[in-house]
Amino acid sequence: MKSFQIPTTKTARFFQMGEFNASTKRVIIACHGYAQLGEYFLKWFEGMDLSETVVIAPEGLHRFYWKGFNGKVVASWMTKEDRENDIKDYCLFLDNVYARLPITKEMQVIALGFSQGAATISRWAEFTTKKIHHLILWAGVFPDDVDVKSINFKLETPVHVTFGNKDVFYNAEQLDQLKQYLDDKKLDYEFSAFQGEHKIYPEPLNNLLQKIRAT
Repeated sequence: MKSFQIPTTKTARFFQMGEFNASTKRVIIACHGYAQLGEYFLKWFEGMDLSETVVIAPEGLHRFYWKGFNGKVVASWMTKEDRENDIKDYCLFLDNVYARLPITKEMQVIALGFSQGAATISRWAEFTTKKIHHLILWAGVFPDDVDVKSINFKLETPVHVTFGNKDVFYNAEQLDQLKQYLDDKKLDYEFSAFQGEHKIYPEPLNNLLQKIRAT
């Protein structure tokens, strides 16, 4: 048996919260986690001040039924099957989303990845030639195949890594191991924790964005 790979055209989606106008100072490109959809992921950002900010939520290219053969539809960025092509495809997709947006050189671009989306946004940050000013990993980590230092060189500020203190996927020992891993890689990063679970909350998000604005 032979296996072949061919490029093909796929219609992909992204969702937008806020409007581009003369007041827009920053754009957040936010990648959702496993088994989410871009539209509903954006609801976690509803507590933000959008007077100067636009949030863009690209949607994973693989949609599937969460349970069985019907009901709730969710999306994923990739699986272990043919992973190299999936990574290439979603990196090109995120580049296309960026190119589609009316981003000017005066605007600050923040790349944010939640959970599985943290690996996605990290790979894109390493892959892309587009300008990214800040990278936020929210309740997620760098994948092993990413050169974290190359990402640091592209950014104007440290990488921001944040986790909830009640995150069911990461206990205190695992977070200590993560910080040790980042230290060993000599990554320029800032680690923070917030009160909450495996989710994005408006208050810690606003606090982090306020800190970023001050840099």
